[in-house]
Amino acid sequence: SCPVTTVSAFLGSTWQQIPVYQRDDMSGGTTLTGPALILESTGTNVVEPGWAATLTETGGLVLKQTQVAQPPQLALGATSPDPVQLEIFNNLFGAIAEEMGVTLQNTSYSVNIKERLDFSCALFDAQGELVANAPHIPVHLGSMGESVKSLIEAKGTTLHPGDVYAINNPYNGGTHLPDITVITPVWLALTSQPESQPKSQPAFYVASRGHHADVGGISPGSMPANSTHISEEGILFDHFLLVSAGEFQGERVRSHLCQSPYPARNPDQNLADLQAQVAANNKGVQELQKLVNRYGLGIVHAYMQHVQDNAEACVRQAIMQLALGKVTTRTFTYPMDNGSQIQVSITLNDKEGSASVDFAGTASQQGNNFNAPLAVCKAAVLYVFRTLIDDDIPLNAGCLKPIDLAVPLGSLLNPVSPAAVVAGNVETSQAVTNALYGALGIMAASQGTMNNFTFGNQQHQYYETICGGSGAGPDFAGTDAVQTHMTNSRLTDPEVLEWRFPVVLERFEIRHGSGGVGAYHGGNGVIRQLRFCEPMTVTLLSGHRQISPFGLRGGGVGQVGENYLHQASGEQQPLGGTAHVQVETGDRLIIKTPGGGGYGPMEN
Repeated sequence: SCPVTTVSAFLGSTWQQIPVYQRDDMSGGTTLTGPALILESTGTNVVEPGWAATLTETGGLVLKQTQVAQPPQLALGATSPDPVQLEIFNNLFGAIAEEMGVTLQNTSYSVNIKERLDFSCALFDAQGELVANAPHIPVHLGSMGESVKSLIEAKGTTLHPGDVYAINNPYNGGTHLPDITVITPVWLALTSQPESQPKSQPAFYVASRGHHADVGGISPGSMPANSTHISEEGILFDHFLLVSAGEFQGERVRSHLCQSPYPARNPDQNLADLQAQVAANNKGVQELQKLVNRYGLGIVHAYMQHVQDNAEACVRQAIMQLALGKVTTRTFTYPMDNGSQIQVSITLNDKEGSASVDFAGTASQQGNNFNAPLAVCKAAVLYVFRTLIDDDIPLNAGCLKPIDLAVPLGSLLNPVSPAAVVAGNVETSQAVTNALYGALGIMAASQGTMNNFTFGNQQHQYYETICGGSGAGPDFAGTDAVQTHMTNSRLTDPEVLEWRFPVVLERFEIRHGSGGVGAYHGGNGVIRQLRFCEPMTVTLLSGHRQISPFGLRGGGVGQVGENYLHQASGEQQPLGGTAHVQVETGDRLIIKTPGGGGYGPMEN
């Protein structure tokens, strides 16, 4: 076939004239070598250099690679990042985490992971530092690196290709026991291995953390309101060998989940979701291998460091802007419904672009389950300082490098094992975030709670977090009915909820007037009402049922939340922020979530 024309195209580093062919003019058996364009009525086929296109006798167009592409040579490669390539790698690393998330959603079984998307995926460098994440759950993403580092410390000399580990220990980087992190050390198929990366050590790590609907404990759903010891919250996985030499250890996992005294209630569901997490990690391994094949291991390692260095530089710049040309210290005290408090003092250094964040004065660890593991506190600090950056960069470990963090051991935010922690992950993390924003003067309090709602029995277990109002800021109003800060999960679609569980969603609406007033109003909470179609155990873990979310700079407070049980007999029972109740057929649970605080006086 003869080309009908040529077009100018930029290939490699130069402009070239590319022949253009009409597919209808090609005869069977014709082969064209790239570069070329083949036009047809429904599209355009691009034949790149190193590829050939053959039109078969039956009219099919077959593309085959004829030359192995050489890894592109990046300008300013390993020592100084090229700005264009830095942006490319920011997105390449983030895309890998997103592909992992898609795989996890598609292959999981539980409503909690498949429908609510209560999971997170990320990749880490050889030292276990967070490189990039998908936009999943902030409290997961900021703490997963601690789990990876704990694995390296515990098993670093005995890791083998084909092994995968599971961790949910809150004292080894976990958040609480229902959140199980699956970690895959990544070895690569390389023809040559640089001296700086011996074959005995992984080149990278990929991890996925999923909130399992139940991992045992004293109440269905593993979110007890009244736990006082970590053992009451579920089965502990501590550097547990989940996959050995490529073989999923199903029976060993099942046996572990069925331990006394509080075994998991649905181990088949746990196994299915754990296998989905392994599949998600495998997708990450495959995509990292492709990346290394294309660019080379040295370049990928270099840009993993470059993206962290860039994040560090961005945070330092943001701190300098906040400091307003001087070293300044800002302190904030945040009271909680249970009588404890979070106190934080932030010192901003305008010269270095650094900050010290000191939680001295925070309450000591509690006899309840509102203790937040240190990894959760780090996740909140990482999240807040990342949000100070306007640039679209991945949240990674570089954001924490300018921060000197001090958290007293034995405090609410750095408890000593075996303190209970289930509410610390979901509730105290939100309080820490609000306190940090209050100290920085960035925005008023958001609802400050995840409104954790769990119901279940031996057959069914379900968990959800419920949206509320976000806080207002100096040039924006809060948002109604939104998941705020440390949570980013969905609510299950009503059709799926009622199909999979014996409940009816009777009411779900915006709670008008619940946001604080001000120059900029806080966002409104919601009202959610469910009717139960069989007896269940219900657990609530929620905050701001007594203390209002604060306003800032003269803005009004948001309304507190309310929880009620409306029994089938007609009696209405108020429930506290934390509650553990048995419901019968026909009983209704009503949850009113808090509004966000307003910003600035109303007259402005």
